[in-house]
Order: sequence, then C-alpha cells, then structure tokens
Amino acid sequence: MNWKERIFNISNNEEFEKLTIEVFQYQAKNNKVYKEYLHHLNCNINSVNQICQIPFLPIEFFKSHKITSTSVTAKVIFTSSGTTGSLTSRHFVPDLGIYEASFTKGFEQYYHSVKDYCILALLPSYLEREGSSLIYMMEHMIKDSNHPKSGFYLHNHEELIATISELKKSNQKILLLGVSFALLDLAEKYKLDFSDVIIMETGGMKGRRKEITREELHAFLCDRLNVTEVHSEYGMTELLSQAYSKGNSLFHTPSWMKIIIRDTYDPFSYEKIGRSGGVNVIDLANVHSCAFIETQDLGRMHTDGSFEILGRFDHSDIRGCNLLINE
Repeated sequence: MNWKERIFNISNNEEFEKLTIEVFQYQAKNNKVYKEYLHHLNCNINSVNQICQIPFLPIEFFKSHKITSTSVTAKVIFTSSGTTGSLTSRHFVPDLGIYEASFTKGFEQYYHSVKDYCILALLPSYLEREGSSLIYMMEHMIKDSNHPKSGFYLHNHEELIATISELKKSNQKILLLGVSFALLDLAEKYKLDFSDVIIMETGGMKGRRKEITREELHAFLCDRLNVTEVHSEYGMTELLSQAYSKGNSLFHTPSWMKIIIRDTYDPFSYEKIGRSGGVNVIDLANVHSCAFIETQDLGRMHTDGSFEILGRFDHSDIRGCNLLINE
C-alpha cells in the first residue's frame, strides 16, 4: 500500500476519516506496543469505525518502548531533548521520505514554496546535540530554499543581524526560525527593525531561562524586533508533522493531521469546542510508528478549526517545545 501518496493527497474530511480508520486498523494489528495497550483497554478493534472510538497512546510510551508498526529497520532514530539522567523519547523512522514530504508539504500549505525564502535558523540548543528531528527538517529546508544566505546560527548575533539587513535591501522574503530562549536572548541584547521578516518561535526555554507565557514572549519580541506578529511552530519528536500559527498563538494543522481535546479527568471522553483539556494528536505521517498520540499538553479548539496550546499538565516534565500555561 502506498501510504505516502494517500496521506499527502487527502483533500477533504471524509478522506481523512476513511484513511484514519485504515491506519488505526493497520497499527492495531502491526504495532506490538499499541496492540497490547488496546488489549488492556479491552478494545475490540473490529468495532472501531469512527475517530471518536480510537484510543490514543500516552506519549510517555515513546520513552519506555520501541513504538513501531513495521519490521523495516529505522533509517534514523529521532530523540527528544531532556535533562541529565532523564529518559528521552525515541522515534524510529524507517522512511525518511514520509517525514520530508510531511514537513515540506505542511510548510507549503501555509507559506507556499520554501524556495521563496531565505531561511535563517537560530537553534543553539538543538545544534548542540544529536538526533533532533527539528534540525533534520531545517537542514532540508535550508538546502531546498537554494538561497546562498540560508543557514544555521549559534550565538553569532551580529552576523545574523548583518545578513538580515542585507537581505531586506533586496526585498527578499526572510524566515527567522528560532527556539524561544535564543530569540529572547537576541531581543534583549538588541533593539532591531525586523519588519517584513517572519519571526517563528518553536517554543522551549528548557531550563535555559525563566519560563514565561507565549503571549509575554511574543509581546516582547514584537516590541524589540519591530514586528506585528510572531509566528509559531508546534511539533515534537514523537510526531512527523507540524502545525503552524501566523499570529495570536492560533495553530492550524495540515490536512493529514488533526487535534482532538480530551477531558482532563477522563482520557476517553472529549471536550466541546471552546473548552480546555488534554491535547490528542492524529498524525497520519506517523503511519510507521503510532498515529494516535495522547500528549501532556493542554489546549483548546476553536470553531474555525484552529487550536491553542495553553501549557502542560502539572505532573509532566517540561518539554522543549512548550511554554507555561496561561489562563
């Protein structure tokens, strides 16, 4: 079965729901860990024919088990960042073509071709370790942009500023993507005119700085960098797809990804639009691992299909891709 072609050619909700059930049936039979989890829940997989009936696998399993739905050897194992001595998530990826298609087509849905941009990546914490799925994505996007000035920046702020100043003179579209603490460091050190530059944060203080809300971060960056909005990327090691926000912290998913908000106290019940709860993610690009992930993020859906990330459950560890709760 050509999963890749079917996943990335979904054109409506009916196609999404049909393929979601097929992926569930496939993983319920071929993913050893997910199959055992469903067995413990007394889930009759043959009776599951609607998305609301699908159990979601707690994300913590990616730390303690090998989550895979195929016997094909992984081409790469993506790992999460973590504090010293803590367990990190591992995502075994046998088909990098699916990941590459996911981040390329996902970006194109909201920002058009990556070739339109000069891409500057300010990701010091990710560059300083191995196994980052974000670094893999940015390496490919930088290469695919085919712009001579596209590249990674560590702590060389003055070179970054000079590059952006030069690019602005030629009216080049610029995407500056950075981890939150690195963008904050830049904005505290310099007051700049980055108007017309897309500033995109990927979240994450991760012990580097005092945690602040996303709204506080964005307000500070807007003031110091002279931009009207700060964009955001929502992704994680355990997923192969990303959601994007073009401002106001309202995220939208690509057509093969869906967010469902679960009841905070009952993980098998779901909240109505507008009510906050735990974030469940369907990511069909995860066809070879598990496409149904119960995260430890808190969120809220809106009537237009967008969603917010409000923070994390109190008992969960701080992750690199999220900020504190803000209510």
